Amino acid sequence: MIEIELDGRKVEVPPGSMVMHAAEKAGSYIPHFCYHKKLSIAANCRMCLVDVEKAPKPMPACATPVTQGMIVRTQSDKAVKAQKSVMEFLLINHPLDCPICDQGGECQLQDLAVGYGSGASRYEEEKRVVFHKDVGPLISMEEMSRCIHCTRCVRFGQEIAGVMELGMSHRGEHAEIETFVGHSVDSELSGNMIDICPVGALTSKPFRYSARTWELSRRKSVSPHDSTGANLIVQVKNHQVMRVVPYENDAVNECWIADRDRFSYEALNGEDRLTAPMLKQGGEWKTVDWQTALEYVANGLKQIQAEQGANAIGVIASPHSTVEELALAGALVRGLGSENIDTRLRAADFTNAAPAGQARWLGRPIAELSNLQRVLVVGSNLRKDHPLFAQRIRQAVRQGAQVNAIVDTAPEWAMAVKNTLVSDSRGWAQALAGVAAAVAAEKGVSAPVAADANDTHRAIAASLLGGEQKAVLLGNAAAHHEKASSLLALAQFIAEQTGASVGYLTEAANTVGAQLVRAVPGQGGLNATQMLGGALKAAILLNTEPSRDSAAGEAGLRNAGMVVTLSPFKTNLDISDVLLPIAPFSETSGSFVNAEGRLQSFHAVVRPLGDTRPGWKVLRVLGNLLGLSGFDAETSQAVLASALPGVAQGAVVDAARLNNRTNAAVDLSPAQAAPCVASIYQLDGLVRRAPALQLTADARAAQGAAA
Repeated sequence: MIEIELDGRKVEVPPGSMVMHAAEKAGSYIPHFCYHKKLSIAANCRMCLVDVEKAPKPMPACATPVTQGMIVRTQSDKAVKAQKSVMEFLLINHPLDCPICDQGGECQLQDLAVGYGSGASRYEEEKRVVFHKDVGPLISMEEMSRCIHCTRCVRFGQEIAGVMELGMSHRGEHAEIETFVGHSVDSELSGNMIDICPVGALTSKPFRYSARTWELSRRKSVSPHDSTGANLIVQVKNHQVMRVVPYENDAVNECWIADRDRFSYEALNGEDRLTAPMLKQGGEWKTVDWQTALEYVANGLKQIQAEQGANAIGVIASPHSTVEELALAGALVRGLGSENIDTRLRAADFTNAAPAGQARWLGRPIAELSNLQRVLVVGSNLRKDHPLFAQRIRQAVRQGAQVNAIVDTAPEWAMAVKNTLVSDSRGWAQALAGVAAAVAAEKGVSAPVAADANDTHRAIAASLLGGEQKAVLLGNAAAHHEKASSLLALAQFIAEQTGASVGYLTEAANTVGAQLVRAVPGQGGLNATQMLGGALKAAILLNTEPSRDSAAGEAGLRNAGMVVTLSPFKTNLDISDVLLPIAPFSETSGSFVNAEGRLQSFHAVVRPLGDTRPGWKVLRVLGNLLGLSGFDAETSQAVLASALPGVAQGAVVDAARLNNRTNAAVDLSPAQAAPCVASIYQLDGLVRRAPALQLTADARAAQGAAA
């Protein structure tokens, strides 16, 4: 450790640290714009100039390495005078438009100008003007005259998103930040540029001119999309969600969120929202009260149970539903005597399941992805399926990690991939068996199945046999594959022989939680494909749209006696008999269990829209009307305590309940069909209904492919 004196106090920091790091440790604030703890040091803005003893002039704290015995003063006359001089230069060309700037009230330049700016400007010449740019539906670059050239956005693209979409062109007073050759900004993490911009140059296009920052209430929440479980701050005005920004949690999402976490809120107030219960009568939808709708559902379930048997009733639920909703849905269907409940809507191999009450999971903490030295990714478009996991692995690659991939198309993950095996998805089992054979040959052990190894298999094996921190990660397509059991068995062998962990990236916000609360069929129960294939007479659809969420589609439900949809949106209109409006994540309390098994609970941030009710309450009342026991919880916390006893908020569930082991035999026969996988902005009902997200390049590409 190196000891320095900072403002009269002794501070110890590791070798290689900068004065800025010492100040952070000591709790001393040094004004800055270009410095960001997650980005490389640029020393562009010079706002962090400090007085270093024996130095001939003020030095930038962010780029001055500490030395033993160094004496630094951040508040001396020399330092303050230098900082005020820099502020004067920064304000020379800055437009005086704070009253109309979206950044007003949370602007670093505005804040620091109060302490370091002058009451009047000596600059009387014309200010420079930078013309606006159109870079897509998410980021507004309408007022680039405000830019102070800190290059945070440029460095974010290069270092975190992995794509340099913005850069600085020209020099001197003509310098400006822009995209190359008029391109749009298309990164799936692009919204973070808005957060790190210290002025009002980059702002949110959907939020633009909607509210002032001091009018917004700020409430914590958790993302309902992918399995990261990103922590959010949801900003609210007049009981309406206006903006979503990240809540920093280094163990989960650091200080970043994906664009679908940030912009999907637009769907919460869209025209598609279902705000009152509806019944289909004579082929037409009629709005009814809750009592009428729930009694209709309860009577219908009782009648079908009596006439067709309990096994004719089933629940098809989305893995984006909360722990509480899934626990009560399972209790409801089992209370009626059926084991028909499933959340694995896109799966093709239903034998690949953990024992009851256990779950397939990531195989290691999310934070450890940043420290991996060797990775094998099987069946995942990593960057689009799991943007924040990809970001962590990208940081590992920057530190020298080797990433290997077995995929059906060449990966465009914005990181260096050491070895890529591009194979038709129907032959992934054979491809992974080749790697297993190569590993077995190197280790001098028997392979799990006879297979030939080519040069690429051997290169992947050699990579995995090096390094220390290693992981074999199975993606969404591998989890939904017809040979999912074989893929896991092969991955398990490779992991055991190379000292790696094996895990699933897991598709949805609550894929792990759904397994833990047994939202999967029990003994004799029907799986999702069987239920959607026409085996049910009464189907309850929880937060799901079979036509979009499953490979089987909705055709098999058309002949059911009763289909009940519980959703925040007007959906499944052709197949449903009853629509019950349940609250999205912003209007209900609940919990998700992310890929690493971390339980994260959240509260409602706004009141329910119209006659919408929290899903867990609707299921509880329905259980009461059916006369079932165990439906007496008064709060979602009580439901959670019953569903996952002994698991604390924010804690990872007991390791004994997280299980990626399999005893399945390896089958190398080709699969009959490609796995069913959702594209980045078709994953769930919220992102599908967010207008700005549907205008992105990713969404348009998916729409074109579907057409």
